[in-house]
Amino acid sequence: MVVADPDRDILKVAVIERHHATGNVGIGFVQGFGIKQGAIASTIAHDSHNLIVVGVDDASMMLAIKKIFEMQGGLVVTGEERVLEALPLPVAGLMTTEPAEKVCIQLQGLEKAAGQLGGTVKNPFMLLSFLALPVIPELKITDKGLVDVLKFSRVPLQGDRVKNKKIL
Repeated sequence: MVVADPDRDILKVAVIERHHATGNVGIGFVQGFGIKQGAIASTIAHDSHNLIVVGVDDASMMLAIKKIFEMQGGLVVTGEERVLEALPLPVAGLMTTEPAEKVCIQLQGLEKAAGQLGGTVKNPFMLLSFLALPVIPELKITDKGLVDVLKFSRVPLQGDRVKNKKIL
């Protein structure tokens, strides 16, 4: 069972493949977001731009995932069993046709909402977007699971192999 431990800033992270209906879902852990409740999710996840979600509990993560699918891509913050903020990105899950001023206000709302969840990162969606970029060492999360980029191999979620590695 993969469970977050927000008291130690260990959150669950999942990457869901969204382009070819493979059903691939990679699951792992991440530190450094500081979130104590809820989840954040995005379809801006370099290079593959799959859906990535980080959260404290499965219900919050699933709510964020469902909202992303409903919007056909975007950024979401969930907490208190509801969607707190959302920015639809209906053009390939990466862009919008809305004016820049409106998008800026929405992004500020998303960052504020992430902070209200206990988040300690100034730009949590920027950090989120690079967690799944498997060309930057050391550990990365992909739709195939946790990957040791230096060894070109998948890493199990248990045991000594994960110890003392950085996910960023």
